[in-house]
Amino acid sequence: MAQPTIAIIGASADRAKFSNKAIRAYLKAGYTVYPVHPTATTIEGLTVYPNVAALPVSQLDRASLYLPPAIGVTVLPDLAKLQIGELYLNPGADGPEVIAKAQELGLNALQACSLIAAGFHDDPDA
Repeated sequence: MAQPTIAIIGASADRAKFSNKAIRAYLKAGYTVYPVHPTATTIEGLTVYPNVAALPVSQLDRASLYLPPAIGVTVLPDLAKLQIGELYLNPGADGPEVIAKAQELGLNALQACSLIAAGFHDDPDA
């Protein structure tokens, strides 16, 4: 059985940030993780993709959005071109304009914390 996949959009190399914790939590949960950040090249030893359109896959089990709503809404059209099982709109990324655009594009958007969905517990070594 293939490993489940997730794109972490707005990934950060800062281990204190939730988007970095999500990368580590999903790796620990057995996912293939695709970090997305416009300028980073590697995060947690993984290749980083500059945008959603650059991802090397056409489908994902999950995508997790860690961007301010004004930026997040601009990446949704590219996400809609992929087959995505679930799109997590994490707290702070779930503005009304993002929710409305995700619904308009037919994305299965969840207003929830993807860290909790990955089984994350606030473990400083996670």
